[in-house]
Order: sequence, then structure tokens, then C-alpha cells
Amino acid sequence: MNLLALFVSLLAPLQAPPRNIVVILSDDHRYDFMGFMPGAPSWLETPALDRMAAQGAHLVNAFVTTSLCSPSRASLLTGRYAHRHGVVDNTSAIPPGTTFFPELFQRAGYRTAYIGKWHMGEGTDSDAPRPGFDYWVSFPGQGVYVDPQLNVNGRRVMRQGYTTDILTDYALEWLGRQGRAASDAPFLLILSSKAVHAEFIPAPRHRDRYAAAPIPYPPTMANDTSNYRGKPDWVRAQRNSWHGVDYMYHGGMRFDEFYRRYAETLLALDESVGRVLALLDTTGLARRTLVLYMGDNGFLLGEHGLIDKRNAYEESIRIPMLAYAPGWIAPGTTVKSMVRNIDIAPTLLALANLRAPWPIDGRSVLGALRGAAGDTLTGELLYEYYWEYAFPHTPTTLALRGDRFKYILYHGVWDQRELYDIARDPAERQNLIAEPAYQDTVRSFHDRLWKQLGATDGMRIPLRRGDWQAGDRGPAKEKSP
Repeated sequence: MNLLALFVSLLAPLQAPPRNIVVILSDDHRYDFMGFMPGAPSWLETPALDRMAAQGAHLVNAFVTTSLCSPSRASLLTGRYAHRHGVVDNTSAIPPGTTFFPELFQRAGYRTAYIGKWHMGEGTDSDAPRPGFDYWVSFPGQGVYVDPQLNVNGRRVMRQGYTTDILTDYALEWLGRQGRAASDAPFLLILSSKAVHAEFIPAPRHRDRYAAAPIPYPPTMANDTSNYRGKPDWVRAQRNSWHGVDYMYHGGMRFDEFYRRYAETLLALDESVGRVLALLDTTGLARRTLVLYMGDNGFLLGEHGLIDKRNAYEESIRIPMLAYAPGWIAPGTTVKSMVRNIDIAPTLLALANLRAPWPIDGRSVLGALRGAAGDTLTGELLYEYYWEYAFPHTPTTLALRGDRFKYILYHGVWDQRELYDIARDPAERQNLIAEPAYQDTVRSFHDRLWKQLGATDGMRIPLRRGDWQAGDRGPAKEKSP
């Protein structure tokens, strides 16, 4: 730690906690796709995210409990597992009576805003303003990357341009008004980007930025015996599907183009983060604001022959998470504690001295966020993914991940379970499920997995009625993820 960082860390305990909160939520951003990360491609540019890590905190062990857009977002907003809040897939309605944590902030006098992708409830296609927000800008479903139709406080407007830039413009305009407001009320802003969700379209200014960049193919991408020894049958079979590298998007795209477009689409998202930080700094709001950046899911780029998420492998469940609060979080802080998306609601509520009136599955990580000595939180990650009609090639998946081992169970399909020593085998290449020396570990993880599900009312597999027409032989035709 340099002298400046040491000085700030000594002063940090004397600073009052930030009163304002900005959450920047990205979509399908991998945990290691940031320029400062050792595993990132050498050519990847993310200067704003790099700045957040250097001048704030990097939460290196951040995870989601369901790697799918709608369930993950509902878990972020409730602090609960998907099987508890009920938004178990991308078409689930929000159960009546559900309260999201921004409503509690609004009731406590915060000025609140939601800008960007919502994608939850009512078939995920509704863009109508939701309870808890004084200011609302959103769009139906996944939205589009170019020339979006937006719902601005209940009125639909057409905007020309690149969606990431347009959403950031709305966020900056709203933040600027907060800085000039006569009221001393604190604020909460959630800026939810469409980027970097497939199918990727970079901003025109960034297209072909990485056209000549070499692709660092993951070792587990190769279709050879060593990569699939001990792997479930569904994993190798999925290579030749919508979410597999051999027939991705039903043959509609080549992997190299897919990879480069992903990285190019990330460029505008990083610029968006930089613009938000710059406004907070120039207006003086930064000294009173916590900025939290996080992804809603991870993303596979060829690992195990797969793309997308919807599984319990590391690239799917791990997310980027950064926090920036000058004078309160010391520059260069590294948080090694496991932090889950269900921990965000209780953490932000604790920062505002608010309490949720519903049972929360997550925990506050405020102490760990500031690098408090002795506040290293440990535990296990309970993961769940429920089979979808639109993507029938991925089974219902339950998993328990600890600091060393990960146990994966597939429900309702005759296939191989998995156990990995992720400390020694981070690429998850050697399945230990049948090894005699690990049978006690398997039994222990299996028992704890079901015990955690039982303790949180998770012993039910959610079902949703599917559509049927004469002549149908199976699920509906796949749609864009």
C-alpha cells in the first residue's frame, strides 16, 4: 500500500458513512473481464473499472445464487434466494405482495430512480414504472442496443442512438439534479445496463476495435477426451446447441466474432461507468456516495465447450463487483470474503440504518467492504437453476460451493453429479464424484445442500405451465437468451 492509500485508510474510520447510493448493474459481464484482472485478455480496455478497483474496493469472491437475468435481479432487490422470492426464471411473474428494498428507501425519504433494463415479472415484457421509484426509465424485455423505445415515467418515447449512452445520459441528468436540489434528502440510483447481453452489438465508435486481437481460447474448450472425462453427458451434448461453441445461435455466429463483439460491447459500458464517476467527482457528490458496480450473472466464453450461463461452473456464477466511496473505502482495498447477490440488499439497508420487514437470506458485508480487520466472512454458496421451456438442453441444477470444494447435482435427469476441488482445480477439469477418497466429502456436501434448501423453504421444484399446440413434440422453439 502506498503512502496516499495508507493515509486515506487511517482517515477512513473518521469519515461518516456515505448517504447516497449508486448501483451500476451490468448484464452477463464475466468476473475476469476487466483490464486489471490477471486472467483478462492482454488487449482488453476497461479504464473506468480499473479506476474503481484502484481507488476503491475489489470484491474478488462475488457470486450470484442463480445465473439467470430475472431471478438474479429479484435476488439483488430482495436479498432472497429464487425459490423464496418466486421469480425462478425469465418468464415468472413477481408474486403479489413482493417488496423490493428500494421501496424501503423511498419510504425513508430517499429520492429514488431506476434507469435501464428491468426484465422481471409480467412475462418480462412490461416496461411500466414499478413501486419504489420516483423516477423511472426502462424498456420492454431485453431491449435493443440501438434506437430504443423507452418508458420515461409512464410515457413512451423513441430515442435515437446507442442505448448504453442514452441510459447514461438519463442517469447523469438525474444525478445532476440531485446535486443542485435544495432538499438535503439522500438518493438511491440503480443504473441497469443492457450491455453486455447477447446478441452483442458494440457502439459504432467501438466496432472492430479488437478485430485483430488474438483469442485466448480456454483449455477446456477443445472437444477431446481429456476435457469430458467424468463430465455429465448434457455438457458435451450442449456443444452442438444454441449455447454450445459448435452450433452457437444455431450456427448463426462464429466463436471468434462472438468473443470480439462481447469485448467491444463492453467498451461503452466502461465509458458509462467513467461518466458517472466523473459527474460525482466534479459535483462533489462522490464524498457522500457509495458506488457499487456488479454484474447480474457470469458468462462462459468457450469453457467446457459452452457459451452463456445457466450452469454452476465458475465462469457462470462468479461476477465482477467493485465499490467506490472516497474517504470511506480505502483505495486498493481487496475484499476476499464471499459476497453474493443476496447480500447486497441487507448491506445497503444496513448502510441506511433500515431493516427489511421480510426474512432475508443474505447478510450485510459492510465491515468486509471496508476491509475491517477480523471481518472476513466465510460460508458456502447455495446455487440453483430451474429448467426452462425455451432452453430444454440445460437441466435443473443445484449446487453448493465452499472455499475448497463444489458439489453439483442435476435434478430430474439421469446424469453424472460433480465434485471439484476448486482450490487445486479452478478450471473444473477433474470430477472427483466417484473417487473413493472423496466419498465422505460428497456425502457431507449432499447433506448440507438439502439441509440449506430445507431451511429456506426450497424443497419444492417450481413448475410453470407450458404452451401446447397440436403436432407439438416438445418445448417451444428457442428464443434469444
